[in-house]
Amino acid sequence: MLDAHQNEKPAAFIALGCVLRGDTPHFDYVCKAVTDGVMQLNLALPVPTIFGVLTIDNQQQADERTGGKHGHKGEEAAVTALKMVSIASNP
Repeated sequence: MLDAHQNEKPAAFIALGCVLRGDTPHFDYVCKAVTDGVMQLNLALPVPTIFGVLTIDNQQQADERTGGKHGHKGEEAAVTALKMVSIASNP
């Protein structure tokens, strides 16, 4: 099945992940590096890269952002990717 799609290129990428704040300043460094990395991908690639990385302090915040009271951020990233692909294909 995969062989049938070998020549197809992705229309977008979605960077999904979660950075959990700990007791050290690593959280800030990692968040900045991830943000900068996604920005660089958007500048370098011919297709959009959507930022879908949660930056949280605890499990409750993760739950609230993955189907809880703040919606589902992964789903929102996918919708954003579809919108960006649609915009790119209809200039």
